[in-house]
This record gives sequence, C-alpha cells and structure tokens, in this order.
Amino acid sequence: MLTAFVLAALLPVLLSYTAFASYRTTLQAKDKQHRQAVLRALSVPESEWAGKKFIGFFHPYCNAGGGGERVLWTAIARIQAQRKNIINVVYTGDTDASKEEIIAKVEARFDITLDPASLHFVFCDSRKYVEDAAWPRFTLLGQSLGSMYLAWEAMTKLVPDLYIDTMGYAFTFHVVRRLGGCPVGAYVHYPTISTDMLARVRERKQGHTNSDAISGSAVLSTGKLWYYRLTMYYYALSLRSASFLMANSTWTKAHVDAILSHSDPLLSLLHTVVPPLALLQACLAQPPKERVTKAQIAYPPCDTREMERYALEGRERVVLSVAQFRPEKDHAAQLRAFAELLEKHAEYRPGQPSAVKLVLLGGSRNAGDSARVEGLRELAKSLGIDDSVSFVLNAPYPTMLAHLARASVGLSTMVDEHFGINVVEMMAAGAIPVAHASAGPLLDIVVPFEGKSTGFHATTPSTFADALHAALTLPPAEDLALRQRARQLAVSKFSEDAFWASWEKGWAGFA
Repeated sequence: MLTAFVLAALLPVLLSYTAFASYRTTLQAKDKQHRQAVLRALSVPESEWAGKKFIGFFHPYCNAGGGGERVLWTAIARIQAQRKNIINVVYTGDTDASKEEIIAKVEARFDITLDPASLHFVFCDSRKYVEDAAWPRFTLLGQSLGSMYLAWEAMTKLVPDLYIDTMGYAFTFHVVRRLGGCPVGAYVHYPTISTDMLARVRERKQGHTNSDAISGSAVLSTGKLWYYRLTMYYYALSLRSASFLMANSTWTKAHVDAILSHSDPLLSLLHTVVPPLALLQACLAQPPKERVTKAQIAYPPCDTREMERYALEGRERVVLSVAQFRPEKDHAAQLRAFAELLEKHAEYRPGQPSAVKLVLLGGSRNAGDSARVEGLRELAKSLGIDDSVSFVLNAPYPTMLAHLARASVGLSTMVDEHFGINVVEMMAAGAIPVAHASAGPLLDIVVPFEGKSTGFHATTPSTFADALHAALTLPPAEDLALRQRARQLAVSKFSEDAFWASWEKGWAGFA
C-alpha cells in the first residue's frame, strides 16, 4: 500500500521529467539547424563553422540608447575586434527595427561601429511580458515570470554557447541553464530587489518602490514584506546559479554580494519540508561547487575622446540633465529643485543678466515614457518655470555632445543611481556635476581627485538648489580647477580600456 502511494506521488514528477527531457532533446536537435541558418545568413564559409562560438546577450531593449546599451555595444565591438571566432547574438524585443537600423542608431548615438558580419539579432515577440504596464500589481514577480517566458522564446530560436544577461533579468538563468545547458553570467546594472528595499518596507518608509498607501498601512506593509522576502529568496537562488557576475559599481557589487550570501531561515525551512517547494528549489539550485560567491566590478565604459576636447571656460548658464525618462530618474525632483533655485535667487529668472536654463535631455522609449514627459511639462508649468525649462527627446549622439559642450552644470537626482554614466559624461565634458548623495555618484564618480573636490552632492530639492547655486557662483579660478579635476578623474577611471580589462576577467574561460 505504501509503495503504491509513493509511486502514485512520484508518477507526475517522473512524467514531467520525462516530458521535459524529451522537449530539451528536441530543442537541441533543432538548434543545430538554427545555428547553420545564422552562419549562412552571415555568409560564414562552411569550412569555418566548427570553430565558431555563439555568445548570447539578453538585452530586450537593445535599441533604447541608454547607458546600459553603451555597455552592451562596447563589449560587442571589442569582442568583434579581438575574438574573430565569436558570433555575437543579441536577444531583443525591438521588433520595430531592423538589424541595419539598430546598427545605424548605435553609431549615431554612441559613435560605436559594429561589424554586421559577426552580429545576429534574435527578435522576440513576448517582450510585452516584461513591461511595467503588463503587471500593475506584483510587478517584480510578474516581470520576473515574464522574463522567463521571454527567455524560453529566445532559446527556442537559438541556444548560445555562453549566455550573458546585460539588463537585469536573473530569473532567466534557470530557463537557459535547463533548456540550453550552457553557462550563464550577467553584467548587473541594478539588482532586481535589494536588502535596502526589504528594509524600506520593514521600516514602512515611503519611496519609489514603496508608496504612501503601503507604508501607511501595517497590514499592507506586512503583506508586501512577505512578498519581497519570497522574491528575494528566489532572486538569490537565481544569482547563485550564475557562473560569473560583473557589477557596474561599488554600490551594486555590495548589494549583489549581500544577496548572494542572503539567508532567510524560515523560507529555507519551508523549502526543505514542503515537498512542492523542495522540488522547486532542487530544480533551481546550482551545485555548491559551481556557485558564484562574489561579483567583480567592471565600471561602464565612457567614450571621452570627443568630450575631453571641449573648452572648460566660457560655458553657457545652462543646467543639463541627461537621463532616460524613466520614473526612477526622478526628473520631477529636478524641476522642483530648479524651481526652488529660482525662488531663492531671482537673478536666475528669465530676462535677468544671470538667467539660467534647465535642459532635460533623454530617451523616451514607449508610451509610458511619453506620458511621463507630458506630466513633467505640466509640472514645470505649475511650478512657474516652464519658460526656463526645455525638453530634448531621443536626441542623436552629436546633439547630446553639443549640449554637453555648452552646459555649465550637470544635474542627476536619481536616488541610488547604481552607477551614473551620465554623470561621468558630464564630468568628462567639463560640466560641474551636482548629483544625489548615494550609490555610484557618491561612492565611485563624484569623489575627490588628488584630495580635492570634483563636484557637489545633495539629497532634497532644497539642498540641490543650494548645490546648483554653489556650482554657478564659483570664483573663476576655482571653477576652472574643479572642472579640470573632474575631467581628469572621469577620463582616467572610466575609459573603454579600463572597462574591457575588467570585462575580460569576468567572463574569461567561459567562451
């Protein structure tokens, strides 16, 4: 009787395993045909097929034109120049653009030239499942599950020899490992969930990831804390399943390392004694000897060749923001800080000899971003500063450079900006940085150079207004010296060569 019960309990598991094994075998058999089709499309001689390796980059928004995309394309361009046996595969949801259009945009936006002969795009139709709009509730969980579905679609079209997530979708590792059987790694720009987020909910602090409605309710806060704990548990499992992890800053590395060592005794116990959870954990866990335990830093590349030639003197009275119009960039805080600056210092208002302009330059990716921009325009009007504010959307690279060459001050208000490549570009171009006192700008970028300041930090609209005023009123000699120090730091610490040296250490031996 007991034997029959055990067999009955195990039968669904055995059937599921058999079905999965059969599906994986079929997928891998078809993948040989997919690879051959790619090699033919790239005009690779058949005699060279055996020596080719495929590196897959999971980057659903590869055509967005942001700092994360610069990392992607810089890495691929260097691989193309130095690893002739590699076919670079980009898994993207940018189905509205062709390969040729994406390559052209990369050159226009970043001045990076890509070789189409060793670059292939796998266009996926299910990117909508990682969009915020698809998951108005339980967004983290929904997007994570959506990314797994997107990764499944990607693997059905082409399985790489090495898979690198360059956008922050760690839950895809399980799909790729189980279906593709290849090593996985990641370049982490920002952790999906962090210990800070758990602490914010536990302490009921309002923030971008914790609304007033949640923080003001003990019941909702308790529910969200359990949701976050469970998400963190599985996110840690995901990161531990990687063969290597690279982080873009000191702040990101610290958080990734904390997540890798994160433990939740209660959830661990539940995943030991509850059979379905135990089975799920067994499927997701990486063998201990293969687990990654720490991330290594690879600062994002900043192409400063053009920027470092700009004159440091004779700057226009312009405060420039360079950031995609995403909610976490907190452009609203910039408008409020600028409004407070004009309120405190009437000499900066339009029509005055010392009038100052605020320029918000950035990419608008979709309808959500477009609506956000319209909301910001309305906010500028309500603050009475619309005559002093201008928006520059989806500007090509030369236009962005032209603004950087003229601006006097660079502004970044994002809290816990994981790195802040926009701040590096401001410094390299000669704009005095005024950035939030957190994460990358605080720990890695706007830091002393040769023992002296390279910019300003702030945390609130009021302190940002004060920092902007301080930057705009520096004595000429001090102003020039600060710009010089900021440029020297940016050019020496965040070059493409420095990035590549760190990047190669991260994935060496896996491809």
